[in-house]
Amino acid sequence: MSRLSPSFVLGYHGCDAATAERIFSGKDGVRQSKNDYDWLGTGSYFWEGDPARAMAWAREQLRQGKLKEPAVVGAVIDLGNCLNLSTQEGVGLLQDAYNSYRDLRMEKGEPLAVNKDPVSGTTEDRIIRRLDNAVIQQLHSIIDQAEIEPFDTVWCIFLEGQPAFPGAGFKDQTHIQIAVRNSDSIIGYFRPRRRR
Repeated sequence: MSRLSPSFVLGYHGCDAATAERIFSGKDGVRQSKNDYDWLGTGSYFWEGDPARAMAWAREQLRQGKLKEPAVVGAVIDLGNCLNLSTQEGVGLLQDAYNSYRDLRMEKGEPLAVNKDPVSGTTEDRIIRRLDNAVIQQLHSIIDQAEIEPFDTVWCIFLEGQPAFPGAGFKDQTHIQIAVRNSDSIIGYFRPRRRR
């Protein structure tokens, strides 16, 4: 589909400090998330070029009691065969996958998955993205069945959060997210330099 140039990017993953140490020691890698609400489908998730955003996410996980000590792991990622959702081609593939997903659900008499707001969130964004996830997973399934080269990564810009200032078109949590599907695309891990 798309080979972004340059294809090497720096990604940052928020996690627990104990997990980070296992990754840095070579005992583990960033595990693939397989939640049905993951924004970009199954994959190891990274924020491109934004260690502060990865740390903010880890701190939110701490507040929710999901980890003990927030940390960030840096990674050099080769995007390889990338599903780039900032291009017309990428979005077109998603539209076709949606039609396929919708038709399959209708045949089975099952409702479509739905993106929705969190129960206790303050955001207007539907961050529980079960429909988006289902459509991306349908696209991967179509590619697997057709025996076409699978995507190594999925890359997308998300406009998220509140306006950065009154009247702004910029959002205060805008970011680029990468889901790495092929673990060989992670060239190596590193400790991000601490910012002052």
